[in-house]
Parts: sequence; C-alpha cells; structure tokens
Amino acid sequence: MNFDLNQVPKRTVKPRTHGLTMVMDKGLSLREAEDMLSVSGDYIDILKLGFGTAYVTPQLDKKISLYRSAGLAVYFGGTLLEAFLIRNQLEDYIKLVEKYKMEHLEISDGSVIMPHEKKIQLIRRLSKIATVITEVGSKEEGILIHPNVWISMMQEEIKAGAWKVIAEARESGTVGIFRPSGKAHVVLINKIVAKVPQEKIIWETPSKSQQAYFIKLLGANVNLGNIAPADVLPLETLRLGLRSDTFFSFLDNKNSKTVQ
Repeated sequence: MNFDLNQVPKRTVKPRTHGLTMVMDKGLSLREAEDMLSVSGDYIDILKLGFGTAYVTPQLDKKISLYRSAGLAVYFGGTLLEAFLIRNQLEDYIKLVEKYKMEHLEISDGSVIMPHEKKIQLIRRLSKIATVITEVGSKEEGILIHPNVWISMMQEEIKAGAWKVIAEARESGTVGIFRPSGKAHVVLINKIVAKVPQEKIIWETPSKSQQAYFIKLLGANVNLGNIAPADVLPLETLRLGLRSDTFFSFLDNKNSKTVQ
C-alpha cells in the first residue's frame, strides 16, 4: 500500500487460496489486457476468458501467455466446454487444453442439460490433466434449484476433485444466487454458507452492490468472481472498507459516524 492507515482488514497475499478475485475477460485487446495488469495485476488471481470468446479472440496464444506471465490462473469459460460437449467433441476440447498448456479449466452445465453423475465423471477425468473449477446453477431465468440440491451438488463436486466451485449468477447478476432484480437470494446463500466451506466457493458478483453484500456477510477475504476489468481496484477498496458501501464494516466502532 502507498501509506499507512489503521483499522484496515488484513488481506491474504498471493498466491492466495482464499480472498480470490476472478476477472472475466469478455474481449479485451492485448493492449487493454496489458493496461489492466499494469494497474490491477496485483489484485487479480484468476482470469476467465469469458464464455466462448477464446474461439474468436485474435492472438489467443499471446493473450494467454501475457496473463500467465503475470502469475494469473487463466482458463476458458465453462460455456466453451459445453459447446464442445453438445457437439460430442470432448477429446477435441482436451487437445485444446493441452495445446495451450492450460493449467486450469472450468466445467459447467449452465446452458446444457447434463446429468449430475456425468458432470462428476467429467470432474474426475479432467482433474487428472488440470486444476478444475466447476460452476453450479443455471444461466436461465426462472430455473430454480432447491437449496439442498445446490449444497449437494457443490459437496459432491468438491469431493470429486473440484478445486473451487462457482455459484452461478451469470455476467448479468440476475440468476442463480441472485433474484431477477439483482438482489441476493438470502435464504439460498445462507444455507450454502452453513454447509459448504467458504474458501471453496467463488461467488459471481458482477455488480458493486452484490460485491458489497458478500463482503459484509463473509468478510474482506471472500472469493468473488465475474469482476469486470475496470472494477478490480474499486472492488479492492470495498474489501478494505475504503468505499462508502463498506466504510464502517471494519472499524472498531461500527456504530459511530461522528468524527472525534
């Protein structure tokens, strides 16, 4: 940090196992990626090449190398794997992962219908070639999954070999763990938190209010994902209580707004 300030929560340091920030690259140019890293690289842990953008990204190999050289865990969005699976091209996907020497990959079923046992089999198989991140929850509005099912799926996927489990909210933040209005699905979230280790979950929180909600609920070192490149530093200030939304969360006297 550039100067000293009291009563600021202690953040985990890289390489982190929790307190992770996952950023979604939805089509940055190489120059934009370089600029992002020059400002925010120290605060980014995981970089997702969103949905199927890897298929159309110019100079994909250079972009992956850039993120990897910055020490980030970079991987293809889970929707890309789903696109391969629905076309019966799993072996081609594995070759793709090997071609680009990807050390992480995501397994999701937010767009396709996949029996959970099939997903578990994929986790077991693909965890032998890379660190697996899975995603739980549907991307479709109106698809409701009972909290006990969310919990069971998360627990089973972790047991099968998933390093982290993403709680789906989509890049819009209006499905899964959030209502169509963008407000938190409080009952669902509380039940998940009670049964699944916090450090194992990455909560998708594309908006400021959603990020602030989880920081207030679970602290500065909660794992948050689907962060926009321009929001990395603002998110870090939320984590540290240096933005109005969390300003009083980490002070010794949280109830006093009066300057002495």
